[in-house]
Amino acid sequence: MMNSLRDTGWIEVICGSMFSGKTEELLRRIRLAQIAKQKVILFKPRIDDRYSDSHVVSHDQRKVEAASVKSANEIAERALYYHVIGIDEAQFFGMELVKVCDQLASAGKRVIVSGLDQDYKGDPFEPIPQLLSIAESITKNLAICMRCGNPANRSQRLSESKERVEVGGTERYEARCRRCFEGS
Repeated sequence: MMNSLRDTGWIEVICGSMFSGKTEELLRRIRLAQIAKQKVILFKPRIDDRYSDSHVVSHDQRKVEAASVKSANEIAERALYYHVIGIDEAQFFGMELVKVCDQLASAGKRVIVSGLDQDYKGDPFEPIPQLLSIAESITKNLAICMRCGNPANRSQRLSESKERVEVGGTERYEARCRRCFEGS
């Protein structure tokens, strides 16, 4: 007996530095699923309130309505009746997100995750490396270095903060290439 597409779930990860178009790509995929009349839900971490409390918004102001949640477990609870689950800023959900995404995909869901793969020091930013290892599809976006114009895969923090998580946009971060990046 042949399985239908709905019987098989999968995980898609979109990663890269800040300003590389991760959220734009997530929103593009979500919009396509909506056009196809699939049941779609989009999640964002409550900590990220830069542009909106109720929408995922890209830096160029494209937006889609989203559920703002505190934890990965909330995603698991609220995603049950949807076919496509989008998750923005995955690095803010911690390691529990890996288990949640795996369970959702195993339940036949398409799970699209977007997030930073490196922190401001250039170190792997969990849970993205772990999600990459279980994903069926991986997209690594590059930005343009804001210093020299080369391809950039790092997020240069401009503030003096040493906290691993500091939400911000162009006022706090720049995309940098390997050469221009000043690791902390």
